[in-house]
Amino acid sequence: MMSLFTLLGAGLATAYLEQMVRFRRAWQRLPVHSAATPSDSIPEAGPAFSILVAARNEAATLPGLLADLARQLPVRGGFEVLIVDDHSTDTTAALVAQTAAAVPFPLRLLRLADNPTQPTGKKAAIAAAIAAARAPWLLLTDADCRVPAGWVRAYAAVAQAEPAVQFISGPVLLTGQGWLATLQGLELAGLVGVGAASIGLNAPTMCNGANLAYRRAAFEAVRGFAGNEAIASGDDEFLLHKLHQQFSEGIRFLKTPEAVVRTAAQPTLRRLLAQRVRWASKWQHYQTAAPRQLAVMVLLANLLFPLGALLWWFRPQDGLWILGAWLLKLLGDGLLLGPVLRFLGRPGWLTWVPILQLAYGPYALLVGLLGLRGGYEWKGRQVRALKNK
Repeated sequence: MMSLFTLLGAGLATAYLEQMVRFRRAWQRLPVHSAATPSDSIPEAGPAFSILVAARNEAATLPGLLADLARQLPVRGGFEVLIVDDHSTDTTAALVAQTAAAVPFPLRLLRLADNPTQPTGKKAAIAAAIAAARAPWLLLTDADCRVPAGWVRAYAAVAQAEPAVQFISGPVLLTGQGWLATLQGLELAGLVGVGAASIGLNAPTMCNGANLAYRRAAFEAVRGFAGNEAIASGDDEFLLHKLHQQFSEGIRFLKTPEAVVRTAAQPTLRRLLAQRVRWASKWQHYQTAAPRQLAVMVLLANLLFPLGALLWWFRPQDGLWILGAWLLKLLGDGLLLGPVLRFLGRPGWLTWVPILQLAYGPYALLVGLLGLRGGYEWKGRQVRALKNK
């Protein structure tokens, strides 16, 4: 007779598989948007989009992003770019100032240091950019990202086709060589798939601040970052949840290859953990139940492997049941990741799923616990996150 723990593990694996099947179906139902040339209905009086980029010590990466923006396909009304320098100690500000005259779009530099009373961090930088932006749509990416030529046009097509849309989340692909970069890319592909599918199910859980857009009017309607402005992370997902509460039918995922933003994977395990701890630090502050419940389910499902191996050692008679639970977990991952990886142009990464799974349980538990600790280091700053009350 199998033990209670084995029975619970089998039930968890079955529930996880059912959830991944549900997400897969939702992903496949998402429309593939076309980046067709928008019509003249986009206003011409001012820029259609304000592209907002928070930058801290990004002199090495910003030239690539600015070059990509200079190659954007035209959209009616065009776009402006606002770079917010968050107290950089390198030549980020000088680079932007020198580039402004050479690019074919309005480029403005804002410095948080010009206002010593202003908070620091990405959320403060974005808030400053929004206050200075002139367009009705705000389009965000990171200074270390690369964007395709049809990126702005893809967003413009959705904004024009669906006037009720308030928030659009886009796909992100990690790039790099070697096993660590591949495993990071596979992990992020899963997050992209879950985030897109949950939007498709009208129960948004997550998005990526490196590729998203929202209406300025919607941002103002929910009072922007008010309520979580003191939390350093979460400038993307907290806003997603707030907007969904007020505009329940106004959230979309931009499923088109022309909108895939690329960014480099973390080069070392230490920097990877620092980034993931920053991501994990915000989950305890979620005000909606769905993201928390999903995070707990995913963590427990990934712990099936190390805990199952330990149980198998003490109860070899449960081995077949434990093996079955493992296979159900891997099947769930494969069913969701298969179509997502094909969309991202990385179908070969699917073979890495069993390898990722071997280390993912302890890794996810460590990241979750460190995220609860309340602090982390990022871009040379020691950040202390608020405890949930």
